[in-house]
Amino acid sequence: MSARGLIASALTVLTAAAVTVGCSSDSSDTSQPGTVRLAVTDLQGLEELQREFGAFKTEFEKQSGLTVDFFAVNDRTAAAAALQADRVDVVFTGPAEYVVIHEKTGAEPIVAIERDGYRSTIYTKADSGITGLDQLRGKKVAMSDVGSTSGHLGPSQMLVDAGLTPGTDVEVLTVGDTVHQSLKRGDVDAVGIGYHDYEEFMAEDDPTQYRVIAEGPVLPPDLLMARQGLDEQTVTTIRETFNDHFDTLLPAMLEGKDNAKYENAKLVNVTDKDYDEVRSMYQAVGVNDFSQFLGD
Repeated sequence: MSARGLIASALTVLTAAAVTVGCSSDSSDTSQPGTVRLAVTDLQGLEELQREFGAFKTEFEKQSGLTVDFFAVNDRTAAAAALQADRVDVVFTGPAEYVVIHEKTGAEPIVAIERDGYRSTIYTKADSGITGLDQLRGKKVAMSDVGSTSGHLGPSQMLVDAGLTPGTDVEVLTVGDTVHQSLKRGDVDAVGIGYHDYEEFMAEDDPTQYRVIAEGPVLPPDLLMARQGLDEQTVTTIRETFNDHFDTLLPAMLEGKDNAKYENAKLVNVTDKDYDEVRSMYQAVGVNDFSQFLGD
């Protein structure tokens, strides 16, 4: 049977079995020696995973000597469940998701990818008269998705750093992709969003009609995290492969259309402590229990 036939058969069996963690994979539940089962939290379905990370898989296998088995998850909750059930070895995820998955599963960072310009921005209309964050007291601020690192947690932390309490001093409205339109319509007084999203909005509008009030610091990076108990040699091999061959691994990642956000990204080595900043952001929105995903 061809590789495509094997994948199709595996998917059929998993669907029929109604897998409880909501995952589908081209690998077995038990990891084979020299094999790494990889999941990516913001991609749904095996086909999308193959399309976005297929070239990366080929290059990583070439440089590491390991075999990568893609494990498709429906969402971040399914990724955490798969880690707990020992159905996946490595998860590629964002900083906000990492904090919760780590709390749930004990999974630890392997290596991280720092996006160029990955920060939060708060902006307003040029004629609003608002020039500083302190002037947002008593105002309405639109943000994107609940729990988004750059589009919700980051801007909320910026408000806290300016002496404002989100939800008390400032009314925060999480409105997804309609943040910019909310400002244009006059529904809100300002927008807190990721810097690259701001750039996209300005590319389709007249930037002279808007004013950036403040930009936040560089946010903690996306990362590969290893399940608790993954053998240290495999973790070391993954880390060394990224450190030694990032110059070829990154271009392979960029062959995936949705990975354009990693253009000009840098490889960084991190520990769990580097994500205390994200935990502080959760606290900025009133969350002290890091074991639950916001918005779920």
